[in-house]
Amino acid sequence: MTGYIQSDAMITGSMLYDLISCPHRVTMDLFADPADRDEVSPFIRMLWEKGASHERDIVGGIGVPFLNLSGFQLDEKERLTTKAMIRREPLIYNGRITANDLLGEPDLLRLTNHGYVAGDIKSGAGEEGREDLSKPKVHYGVQVALYNDILERKGLSAGRTPFIIDINGQEVTYNLDEPYGTRNPTTLWAEYQAALAEARAIVSHQEETLAAYGSTCKLCWWYSACTKKLAADDDLTLLPELGRTKRNAMFSQIESVAAFAEINVESFINGKRTLFPGIGPDTLRKLHERARLVSSTNPQPYLSAPLVLPHSDIEVFFDIETDPMRDFCYLHGMLERHGGDNSTERFDAFFATDLSVEAERDAFAAAWAYLCARPRAIIYFYSKYEQTIWRVLQRKYPDVCSADDIEALFHPSRSIDLYYDVIQKATMWPTRDHSIKTLARFLGFQWRDTDPSGAASIEWFDQWVRTGDPSIRQRILDYNEDDCRATRVLLDGIRGLAER
Repeated sequence: MTGYIQSDAMITGSMLYDLISCPHRVTMDLFADPADRDEVSPFIRMLWEKGASHERDIVGGIGVPFLNLSGFQLDEKERLTTKAMIRREPLIYNGRITANDLLGEPDLLRLTNHGYVAGDIKSGAGEEGREDLSKPKVHYGVQVALYNDILERKGLSAGRTPFIIDINGQEVTYNLDEPYGTRNPTTLWAEYQAALAEARAIVSHQEETLAAYGSTCKLCWWYSACTKKLAADDDLTLLPELGRTKRNAMFSQIESVAAFAEINVESFINGKRTLFPGIGPDTLRKLHERARLVSSTNPQPYLSAPLVLPHSDIEVFFDIETDPMRDFCYLHGMLERHGGDNSTERFDAFFATDLSVEAERDAFAAAWAYLCARPRAIIYFYSKYEQTIWRVLQRKYPDVCSADDIEALFHPSRSIDLYYDVIQKATMWPTRDHSIKTLARFLGFQWRDTDPSGAASIEWFDQWVRTGDPSIRQRILDYNEDDCRATRVLLDGIRGLAER
């Protein structure tokens, strides 16, 4: 790979942020030819614009005097930041600090009685997980830990308690020395040290990373370059559920899908263990069977276990659309079919009229009433997202329905999650992943839109909110209807599979 940045590149917060999700992204950004990048997607551009807008709003509402260094660049910005900290400026916006091979550009540097603490302004939630089990985000944590490390090296740190100001304007302290998981004693400082060591090894060419196919790849500007290389290498991560960690554990003995297909899988199994850390016998056998399927001539999907689905003359295929940036569920789509006859299909959509709480509640209530009016219908959806979001909506709007009502609706006798209950448990597919887009396309279905994806729909909704353009609203409705119809196509395809 041709080097486009020298091996003395500085370690930055954004580099560590990317490394947490994909170490190979760091390698590509450092050493790959920029001409091989894909165009930045409209969704990513929207995230950048929203992040910048949110930062302006937060900074505009600080309410206390601060030193604004956003108009300066590089060395001049660093010189002014250093001078400001020496004279103990109370609050510095958009500074630049360095120490050894570390470079940080914290959004805020705040003076306390003991020194400076660094903070970043983020356009996402400051923590992840349920409220009772919330924890800091590791990809945010390594960034603010780097700022903290630089301040410590300069003798200016007030302690390992940097902060995040999140999308809701809430300040979340990241205590770097506290265990951040209820079952995981690891600290953010330890995570940072590990990420820093790996970044240094990548920069100095001491570690060679490998591309890996995963759920986040399609939003990366190296997607085309990486998938081309993965296909040429017949990489193991092209098998569903065989990600980077499993691939790395297996790579010394099995380097490709074709090689995996040819092995005697039982020779790698010893009782309840395999030769590969973190991979159990049942998982290894399942992955081996996928490798054999993909490597066969004219591979076709099949049932890997007996499957009995509930029957009803009325079937409803259900899909929702949300805006995670606004934490807002704005569309509930329902495709209804009678007697298995596609000519009876009818699509109904419950779309929030605006961004108000009342509009979200009314759309949810209308969708709930729709399903209540069809008590005999079997409901099909893909993955747990619909169930998760409806539980959230029930807690927000308990006047619409009760928690018991939601659980009854999603009981297996009434609702079927085709992904977890069927695809994962009882089928084999010769595809790179098990997304609804991939499987429905394998079965011959085509979306009407040229760019059908959940990320794209979020960007469309943002356009509609800003412009009110009815054609954009219709684009979203068409996409949601196609998602519902793709779920129906998948169900019919599953029903037609032979058991092996």
